[in-house]
Amino acid sequence: MDIHHHEHDWTKEQGQHCNEYFQSAFICSCLSIFLGGIIFILIYRTVYFCLHFLGRKLRLKLRIEAPRLFSSWKRHFQDWVLMMLSAQTAVGRVLVILVFLFSIGSLIIYFINCYSAIQFCLSFQDKTINIDLFFNIFFLFYFGLRFLAASDKLKFWLELNSIVDFFTITPVCVSFYLKKNWLGFRFLRALRLLELPKILQFLQIIKSSTSIKLSKLLAVFLSTWLTAAGFLHWIENSGDPWEGLTNFQQLSYFECLYMVMVTMSTVGYGDIVAKTTLGRCFLLFFIVGGLMLFANFIPEIADIVGSTKIYKGSYKTVKGRKFIVVCGDINLNSVTAFLRDFLSQDPGGITTEILFLGENAPNLELETVFRCYSAYATFFQGSILKNEDLQRVRINDADACLILADTCSAKPYIEDTANIMRVLSIKNQYANVRVVIQIIQSSNKVYLPKLPNWDWKKGDCIICFAELKLGLIAQSCLVPGLTTLLTRLFVRENTQTKNFLLGHWHEIQGMDYNVLTGHLSNDFIDMTFQEVCRICFVNLNLMLLAVQFKHGIYANSILINPPLAVKIQYKTMGFFIARNAAEVKRARYFCKTCHSNSTAQDVIGKCRCKAKAEGKPPPILPSGNTEILSEGYSTILEEKKSETLLDSTGMFHWCEAVPLEKAILMQKKKPSPVLRNHIVVCVFGEASSSLIGLRNFVMPLRASNFTFNELKDIVFVGSLEYLQREWEFIHNFPKLFLLEGSALSCADLKAVNIKYCSMCAILSAYARDTGDQTLVDTKSILATHNIRSMQFRFNTSTAAMSTAFIRDMEENQMHQLFFKSIPIITELKVASNAQFFEQNIKENAGDLQNRHASRFSKGSVFSDSFLDSLLCTAYYNHHVLALLQTLVTGGTSPQLEEYLSEETSLTGSCSHIMHYTPRNRCKLALLPVTDEQDLLDGVLIFFGDVYCKALDMFGIICFGLYRIEEEEHNVSENRFVISRPPNNLEIFSSDLFFCLVPFNSSATSLTKVIENIVPKGRKTGWSLLRQSTLR
Repeated sequence: MDIHHHEHDWTKEQGQHCNEYFQSAFICSCLSIFLGGIIFILIYRTVYFCLHFLGRKLRLKLRIEAPRLFSSWKRHFQDWVLMMLSAQTAVGRVLVILVFLFSIGSLIIYFINCYSAIQFCLSFQDKTINIDLFFNIFFLFYFGLRFLAASDKLKFWLELNSIVDFFTITPVCVSFYLKKNWLGFRFLRALRLLELPKILQFLQIIKSSTSIKLSKLLAVFLSTWLTAAGFLHWIENSGDPWEGLTNFQQLSYFECLYMVMVTMSTVGYGDIVAKTTLGRCFLLFFIVGGLMLFANFIPEIADIVGSTKIYKGSYKTVKGRKFIVVCGDINLNSVTAFLRDFLSQDPGGITTEILFLGENAPNLELETVFRCYSAYATFFQGSILKNEDLQRVRINDADACLILADTCSAKPYIEDTANIMRVLSIKNQYANVRVVIQIIQSSNKVYLPKLPNWDWKKGDCIICFAELKLGLIAQSCLVPGLTTLLTRLFVRENTQTKNFLLGHWHEIQGMDYNVLTGHLSNDFIDMTFQEVCRICFVNLNLMLLAVQFKHGIYANSILINPPLAVKIQYKTMGFFIARNAAEVKRARYFCKTCHSNSTAQDVIGKCRCKAKAEGKPPPILPSGNTEILSEGYSTILEEKKSETLLDSTGMFHWCEAVPLEKAILMQKKKPSPVLRNHIVVCVFGEASSSLIGLRNFVMPLRASNFTFNELKDIVFVGSLEYLQREWEFIHNFPKLFLLEGSALSCADLKAVNIKYCSMCAILSAYARDTGDQTLVDTKSILATHNIRSMQFRFNTSTAAMSTAFIRDMEENQMHQLFFKSIPIITELKVASNAQFFEQNIKENAGDLQNRHASRFSKGSVFSDSFLDSLLCTAYYNHHVLALLQTLVTGGTSPQLEEYLSEETSLTGSCSHIMHYTPRNRCKLALLPVTDEQDLLDGVLIFFGDVYCKALDMFGIICFGLYRIEEEEHNVSENRFVISRPPNNLEIFSSDLFFCLVPFNSSATSLTKVIENIVPKGRKTGWSLLRQSTLR
């Protein structure tokens, strides 16, 4: 009995923990394999180096014979094994997946043994040992393949996966000899979880960058957690070796997991602690790394999981509610600007939901914006290039898809082509979805009409920044203040700007008016455009600018103030300046029987006879009426055919290609006497800068609706290396010159006679960088101040002065000698940089934005912010965008753009016949009210009188005023814009009118109009005082 009791106590003591003999045997075997391999590799390298050094010549001879075949076989074998191990073949993928699954299986066996057995050393008769042995034999085979394929054996030996194999495969072999299955290092199999992301990618379970990142974070966290718990489980259940393995404590693996998690999270309850010295030393280092791991990985995992649930969902359509999809450049600035513009377009209430589709999750600032506008704006993470993401946002049911461009991109071509691919992705899958896209460079527009299912007739729009920006600046060279006028007419002003202008009554007039479209009444059929304009203005309080026909040869073409030969057709669309759509409906409901004598516009609506007329079939109209021309129109062209050459479309003036050498002006001490009343364009760019497309600037100034004598010389000042790249696209336009120089040099500016120029434009080809955004406009700002500081003396007899400027000079009583400030329009990349043009203004910081609005309202600064707002305008009414493009570009149309897309430059006409029809289109002009300063002395005349008389006499449409501000004193900068002046607005002799002038009209002022107006009465004392102040 004593013998059996003694044996039982010995077995119980041995079953509680492994004794020192077993621990040493397993640990020493693992270390011997690991360290022995390193020593062997180092000895091999040392011997090889010595032999190679001592027998170099002999070694070279052997390489020619035997080693060549061996090295070739070795290279092919290594390539085959590497391809298999990298999972590039089906066998390789199966092998990698099996290794991962067997590693997880071995780890599960470890968990089972830890849970079911009290002893840390299990008996050999345990059934799991056979399964584990099979797994480790497979691991050994895989280890051998990797060893043979490794080019650097030492590096391979020190890899993490190799170390795991050393300390997990070796104990299995030793266990058969000792008849004991040791759990010691088997926890290292948890490190195989680091291969989880790669396996999931092989199986194509995860594809997106977010899911891959999430899997990597989870793999690192879980493997670290399980491995640290396994190490503590081994140490605490074994004890310190120098204590004879007597200071152990029995901890389950779950308790070790609990202790590690409490330690990493810095909670530290203290209910379970490490008692061994090795365990406590391990925790000293682990708590630092574990804290960093827990603090960084857990919040990031939570953000990814949270954002995945929020932004990876699908949109659920609501019956009867419209929605749009916005994609492309989704960032804080673009989203904020878009929402501001979109909300201002519909002040009555937002009825359209906005879905933003971005490729990256929003940052905290952008997320805050989406939360503020959560009632009608939702963000989804995805790519418009993927069909599954298109289905998630229900693109097929969307009212439109708007694609934003990064106008600040340093690589505009790449930005444009990326957006074009987005259009292709949409149109290939959903042909009926309407697309509005922003394009930076005009040269990239040619790809869009060639895409399948692209149809501008159905509302697909292109907003080209280079075309519209340079076109507006070019038109402003002929019509100062035009940019401000068009901005107010085509883009609804935000509330903040209006609140600022409310303190300036003269600038708020007309700001509630916008360009709107509506169909004309059938009672206007067969009337001339001028007749309809008069009825709309007098009876309906509407200002008609243009029409668009549905049938005939003018179908889908916008005719701005067309000639008398054009008659109104059935279902003609009109372009009006009005406050809202309700006012535009007056033109649709107009009835000659009921409303001809009505002046109460509010009571005009659908009448009884109108309802009866709508039931009748439409009248049969001729297909076209272009052959009908008035007699007076055939004699207006008094130009020499040798001078006037047009391109093959008849839309632009053309000449034979001018060599670059002939266009370059040589710098002289004295300025050239030829340059008078010309346009100076200062261009900042380098040989490596992206092209801004100067052709878009030149084309509106070379439109064929100008006579050849009306064309102004254009002088480009800048780097010759840059201008040479642009010259290829503009060398077929007449009257163009180049000067190598800089707008920062007064000598270069004097060489181009800048004191006699009619306008100076400052353009920049520099893109924004990642640094301070305000510095991108540095050269443009400095050049503007440099030019403004140059004041020249003039004599009143100078014949080169423009009519408008002479009027300003006379009204301010400048006699003999006077000083002239050069008119300038500056392009700014950053709108807020307009603050650098304000001087001696004592205002608080809150008025900074208001000062910017003041500068833009005077038309001396142009920024891309106006073009950003056009995206919303085009969505609500794409016809309005087409009208703006026609006004700005000199009459281009989608048909003309398709032709230009086939040619790098314009081609000349093969015929010598002067085509009249393409030229017979109106042009923008800024006309003085009178050439005689005493004509309006004491006479009271209103805007409505001038509008009607100018329309009746010359067919001129006046739609805006450029008026002198009485508190200003500088003649060149004291004007402001009034869009759509009220009919009863009093006219002063200093006013300038924004007009649409027919091609056949040679009027340079409205003097004859004023002479034929019957005055309404005499001016009051206040009016007389104001007019005398302006003189």
